[in-house]
Amino acid sequence: MRIPVFIVLLCFSLSAIKCSSKVEPSKMQQVLGLQKMSDLATAEYVVTKIIKANDNQTWYKIGDRKILMSCKASLAAGIDLSKLTEKDIHISGDNISITLPHAKLLYINIKPEDIKTAYQDVSFFRNNFTAQEKDELAAQAEQQIKATTDSLGILVAAETNATVFISNFLQKEGFKNININFSSAKNALS
Repeated sequence: MRIPVFIVLLCFSLSAIKCSSKVEPSKMQQVLGLQKMSDLATAEYVVTKIIKANDNQTWYKIGDRKILMSCKASLAAGIDLSKLTEKDIHISGDNISITLPHAKLLYINIKPEDIKTAYQDVSFFRNNFTAQEKDELAAQAEQQIKATTDSLGILVAAETNATVFISNFLQKEGFKNININFSSAKNALS
């Protein structure tokens, strides 16, 4: 009769150990579910860029040609959660520490109807700016907007908002003490 009691106790102990070891992976799997969000956009800005151009410096053309355009661009920044791995997550009971990748610019959207010509001055001997030339100026404006992303503060806002969003998510998952950091390596802009 002692043997069955020993076996029952052994089975009970093993099942208790197995159940307690399953708690951590299930919490880990819940947190790793964030990966499915992939690009989590947490900040969106709308900026207006003024484009000024002239080609008066061309020596072989007679007359001046100037243009002033404006374009409205929507920028979105956020966190690429698909890069989140188990190495970035440390769980201890109700405590969690998570290291996220830095925010990056997800997209810049300039709609054609948001590009407006405010002023154009073309002398008699010159042709108007073509649609292709205007498109090239808009492409330059997009590159200039990308170059000023850091000074706009959109990446900082995206990281701040991501911290709030993920903290709320983790609180709903039952974590009490939440520590969110960002990796030491900066992401390159898209």
